[in-house]
Amino acid sequence: MNRWTGVADSLEEWLDEVRRDPQIMNQVTHWHTLPARAAVTRALPSALHPKLAAALRGRGVGELYTHQHEAFEAVQGGANVVAVTPTASGKTLCYNLPVLQSLLHDDEGRALYLFPTKALAQDQVAELQELATAMEVDLKTHTYDGDTPPTVRTAIRNAGHIVVTNPDMLHAAILPHHTKWVKLFENVKYIVIDELHAYRGVFGSHVANVIRRLKRICRFYGSSPQFICASATIDNPREHAERLLGVPVTLVDNNGAPAGEKHFVFYNPPVVNKQLGIRRSSVLETRRLAGMLLRQGVQTIVFARSRVRVELLLTYLQEQVKGELGPKTIRGYRGGYLPKLRREIERGLRSGEIRGVVSTNALELGIDIGQLQACVLNGYPGTIASTWQQSGRAGRRQGSSVTFMVASSNPLDQYITEHPEFFFNRPPERALIHPDNLLILIDHIKCAAYELPFEEGDTFGGEPLRDMLEFLAEEKVLHHSAGRWYWMEQSFPAHNISLRSAAQENFIIIDLTSGSRVLGEVDRFSAPTLIHEEAIYLHEGVQYQVEKLDYPEKKAYVREVDVDYFTDANLAVELKVLHVDKSVEAGELERQYGEVTVNAKATIFKKIRLRTHENIGSGPIHLPEEELHTSGYWFAFSEAAAARKGTSEMQHALLGLANVLIHIAPLYLMCDPLDIRVVPQVKAVHTKRPTIYFYDRYPGGIGLSERLYDVHGELLRRARELIASCTCLSGCPACVGPIEEVGLLGKSHALELLAEAEASR
Repeated sequence: MNRWTGVADSLEEWLDEVRRDPQIMNQVTHWHTLPARAAVTRALPSALHPKLAAALRGRGVGELYTHQHEAFEAVQGGANVVAVTPTASGKTLCYNLPVLQSLLHDDEGRALYLFPTKALAQDQVAELQELATAMEVDLKTHTYDGDTPPTVRTAIRNAGHIVVTNPDMLHAAILPHHTKWVKLFENVKYIVIDELHAYRGVFGSHVANVIRRLKRICRFYGSSPQFICASATIDNPREHAERLLGVPVTLVDNNGAPAGEKHFVFYNPPVVNKQLGIRRSSVLETRRLAGMLLRQGVQTIVFARSRVRVELLLTYLQEQVKGELGPKTIRGYRGGYLPKLRREIERGLRSGEIRGVVSTNALELGIDIGQLQACVLNGYPGTIASTWQQSGRAGRRQGSSVTFMVASSNPLDQYITEHPEFFFNRPPERALIHPDNLLILIDHIKCAAYELPFEEGDTFGGEPLRDMLEFLAEEKVLHHSAGRWYWMEQSFPAHNISLRSAAQENFIIIDLTSGSRVLGEVDRFSAPTLIHEEAIYLHEGVQYQVEKLDYPEKKAYVREVDVDYFTDANLAVELKVLHVDKSVEAGELERQYGEVTVNAKATIFKKIRLRTHENIGSGPIHLPEEELHTSGYWFAFSEAAAARKGTSEMQHALLGLANVLIHIAPLYLMCDPLDIRVVPQVKAVHTKRPTIYFYDRYPGGIGLSERLYDVHGELLRRARELIASCTCLSGCPACVGPIEEVGLLGKSHALELLAEAEASR
């Protein structure tokens, strides 16, 4: 600890210097200080097995934090538990203690751990094995993932006390072959799900169905396991856990972990062109702040939102500090790195040999990298929950830490930076899933039927099961005989079902640069704009040009290139309302939610130069139209409002307002910005009125547009605040969009339209 004392002092001194530096403070829109918090502990539970208690004391754990104690007692009482506390608060013991306690009393018992990433799973196995060694017991803990050798797999199936895996392996490799896992399913006492907040949107909706299948197989083998979950802070942890698991859950959120003083600084780069609202590059400002921290001797983590930015910042910082620290003390970290290199970087961070790391959100999850002292975020991470997760990587239990969030010109970044009260005064976003999305549900009913035949009266989720079973029997997928439905196809269905998309007709991307390898996949509805011929496709930041798109075979052939532009495709979208489920009319505004069908056709693509964003060329796209049946939310202005503005004015106003709303929408949704789309129409097909539509970009919808329907009033208020507080004169990329898109009066037209909308609420 002594070697950090000087650094902690120097951080405090440096922060004092920063406060006196007008060059930095003129760009600081808010400086928030969270006071230090002392630990709140309870004595080790008297029921704790003596060997486990001794192992904990041997590692310096003589007491438990309140949330660890509360979780242990709740699990001992038979409850399903979700523990929700900040990063680095010791959530791991919330599930490891009850699991180890159970295994010490019953050697035949089993536990299944689910983690969203391999790195987390490996961390967990190392932690469990250390405890097992300290207790001097033979505890067989193994990871079961794609890297597990076939010889080891048999041993794990027969003798693994704790099997550590991920949802994809459970879905495709364990549940379909449950007869090989009899020992596990007969004796499983606990199912542990860490990083629960990661299971949201389409992925979470799939995982909820995987858990339905898991519970069904456990019942078949006569077991009824308890669920123990851990999550970062979200707005609806108990509700989310109960929807995901389908069982009542006890919430444990009484955080007893200590924390040092934390400074959170919002930094907005200086404006370099006031008329166009253009600011200095957020990458250059991030480099400047991170470089200052590193030269001060402060161990620092920098988060960037893309691999390109990670590599760019890494190059800049290594160059900047190589004379003082040496380039090897600053490292990059992202998903594309090989596991061996990632483990080496994690060890270097824990030991202090590595002074700085530049990462994508791969280090946001609870991988053990020790506790750093400073965090610099290049751009708003997209959600309040992610921002706290990333910021939580910096902060020792003693001593101060600092997080700088450097805003980009994105409207969402600008809103957060100029309205810090929104960030600090409200809970993180709600995690949304829709497990009964028909396309997702039917896929998992197929998987479940392959695993075990369905019987009369069986249930699976909230939808009537018999109708779907009869439909699958008509399609010759299932065979109905003597009150049972049996799987009758040759192949097993899980192999063709990705947990990452709602529709399974994905396009495969094949890299031809050296040989032939599969890079990834793109869903059918994104293919026309992302992988049309001549498109620049980015995979982990590397540029690939699409040489050929084989549309009937759903394959795109790409080759690595190094060009100074990216491509952006124009999409002609026709949207029709099929059915209105909810409707509210107030004054001149009507808002509705329901089912919509979207017909989209890619028309042309533009080549846009990196950094300057100037248009340097274009070309046509010749692909068939795609149809999407999904859910949507929309609001329409009255014919009187339309008459007060000309068609051109209304078009600019709607486009400007839509540009702002689509950027603000993620404030209320834990989702990728591409998961929700917006379509402004000057004369809507079904009402002939000026309308702005939002729709879920997944077949059947996943609950995003319904949530926006619910927060409609707040959404419009936030949009007005953002546009009004923007320093540009007529419109810019940080608010309604560039002048060439929305016209010279785009900003004022959008504000007038919002004033009418808000007057109607």
